[in-house]
Amino acid sequence: MSEQPQTWHYGLVARWWAEFNAPDSDELAFYRSIIEGDGQPALDLACGTGRLLLPLLSDGLDVDGCDVSPDMLALCRAEASRQGLSPRLYQQAMHDLDLPRRYRTIYICDSFGIGGQRNQDAAALQHCYDQLDPGGTLVFSHFLPNYDSERWSYWLPEQRQRLPEAWREAGTRKRAANGDEIELRTRIVDLDPLEQRLTLELHAELWRDGRLEAKEDRLLAETLYFRNEIQLLLANTGFAAVSVLTAYSGEEPTPDDTFLVFSARK
Repeated sequence: MSEQPQTWHYGLVARWWAEFNAPDSDELAFYRSIIEGDGQPALDLACGTGRLLLPLLSDGLDVDGCDVSPDMLALCRAEASRQGLSPRLYQQAMHDLDLPRRYRTIYICDSFGIGGQRNQDAAALQHCYDQLDPGGTLVFSHFLPNYDSERWSYWLPEQRQRLPEAWREAGTRKRAANGDEIELRTRIVDLDPLEQRLTLELHAELWRDGRLEAKEDRLLAETLYFRNEIQLLLANTGFAAVSVLTAYSGEEPTPDDTFLVFSARK
């Protein structure tokens, strides 16, 4: 298997993120409070097109951005320029993280385990640890493997016989600011319960004035983690004071919660 992260955050998908993925108010408020409480400078790891980074910079916070996708970073840089902002942006994979600054806070929004392999995810946590100042904090949100009932069903052998899923006849289509339309379709290609690895395929189309102008097909591999696995990874990395809360409420999780926030201090 390739050592490069396997993601689909390029081309039309990167543009989709830039055009349509606005930050949720609770999500943005949560990360703002974390940075204000745990300290600056902060690093938005897997910052994408700047969905969280740019509003936080606009609020006067000292936040850098890092992402594996040059397409996402180019769109982030362009939007930052339109807003009169000049963020420090770095193109690196999480498992290769090596930046010139040290940080009081590093946060990862919904991206831990995306694209990499288990050894790379462990390396990413180690690099985050090394990149933090003593006493600094790593915070990241994470969906548990059972958050989506359809995907969870494929853990059963009889259900996996249906994979890969058939393509839906129509995807989700949205109109961009310049009038172009982008349509995305996704399907599950494979789920390996032993490796806890999910493979998704995405088909993207660009439509202009009713004509198909471009199309792209990409794969995304995701390593699936449960709560205790992540806690063990953090402890083995050397992090202390690891806490797990329900995102973004700040409450203790229950067995019914499938979206968590992990916080760990160096």
